[in-house]
Amino acid sequence: MSYRIRLFREDDADALAAIAVRAIELIGPRAYSRDQVAAWAARHGDDRYFIERVRDGQTIFIAADEGDHPCAYTLLEVPEADGCHVDHLYCDPDHTRRGLAGQLLARAERFARDARAPRLYTEASELARPAFERAGYRVEHRRDFRIEHAGRSVPIHNYAMEKALA
Repeated sequence: MSYRIRLFREDDADALAAIAVRAIELIGPRAYSRDQVAAWAARHGDDRYFIERVRDGQTIFIAADEGDHPCAYTLLEVPEADGCHVDHLYCDPDHTRRGLAGQLLARAERFARDARAPRLYTEASELARPAFERAGYRVEHRRDFRIEHAGRSVPIHNYAMEKALA
């Protein structure tokens, strides 16, 4: 199957919400507990979120299949003087291990370089960390934090990572 990278359209919002939740719920248990996965997934799934983010000036690149259906995406916040933040990188579980994360991160890097951002940075999950490392990001430190979910405070972690562009 071939894919192409394109920009977000508002009619992609439902698909992106579904991709994030499916990825978290189906792949997340490889590295996180059931409670952690539930808390993490609960923070995603609202299609309006994507539309609002793009209207606020953020950029979403999508890996679409031959039928132009989104299979993976990355969300980039508006580049600032200190760099460009990669806020999301999710791939539908049915489309993993096909190089989509790498293609999306390469497109994000071109975007950041065009904006003259000095670096890209992210907070990568345990599962996304290898994709970012393959793309040249390095771990700055592990981030341990809590997500409020179902009346509880659920501990979870990810990694602050960055890639220098200058």
